[in-house]
Amino acid sequence: MTIMRIIVLSVILLLSQQRAADAQEPQKAPPANYDAALASKLKADDMGMHKYVMAFLKRGPNRPSDPAEARKLQEGHMANINRMAKEGKLVLAGPFLDTGELRGIYIFNVATVAEAEALTDSDPAIKAGSLVMELHPWYGSAAIQEITAIHEKIARKNP
Repeated sequence: MTIMRIIVLSVILLLSQQRAADAQEPQKAPPANYDAALASKLKADDMGMHKYVMAFLKRGPNRPSDPAEARKLQEGHMANINRMAKEGKLVLAGPFLDTGELRGIYIFNVATVAEAEALTDSDPAIKAGSLVMELHPWYGSAAIQEITAIHEKIARKNP
């Protein structure tokens, strides 16, 4: 028997022993404060997590120099953010507070990067080239889907 065969067989044996041990391990009960209905509503996995798409908004090549044009573009950008949030597609958004190339983030509650890309294409600032998006699949707490509802209760002003 070659060394490689011995290694492969040893790995297979170890994995099968681990699976047998895992199968015999008793399942832990969920914590007392576990809310199965909320977990189901938010499509949380056993760890309370969910898949999202994160977007990094970056400074685009076509930044408006006219303040009135920039203001109009920003108003359209904010209206688009509010629309996507009301639809439940955007669960978190916000600007960075410095003046670097990264201007803000979005976290989309969608299954694919392609879906997120379609949503970003609806943004007037993206269409104008004032902003560009970089999209990445992301895994985070399912609880962030509740941020918009909580935010509406604590915001004195509507943007």
